[in-house]
Amino acid sequence: MNYFERHIFFCTNQRDNGERACAQFDANALLETCKVAVKTGDLAGPGKVRVSKAGCLGRCAGGPVAVVYPESTWYSFVDRDDVLEVVEEHLRHGRVVERLVLPDSVGV
Repeated sequence: MNYFERHIFFCTNQRDNGERACAQFDANALLETCKVAVKTGDLAGPGKVRVSKAGCLGRCAGGPVAVVYPESTWYSFVDRDDVLEVVEEHLRHGRVVERLVLPDSVGV
């Protein structure tokens, strides 16, 4: 068994040169939304879910982005409601939120 059932990483990268980066799209606030929802939803801890911030995940064109492991499901999201849907559907129930999945063709 893995230490965590699922681990979600939020890109919070900020670029000083003006290029697109996830931090421009409130990635830090949406990360915090996820953390609170996981904790208050009794999903946090060993054998459950871990929420982490990350630097650049290399998919800036689709930002803001997050990736859920072990499934390697990449998400692009717009707002708090999108993040809460990922928490409820994917992190709690293991169901991928297809409408938010980042296409494989979207990269840097």
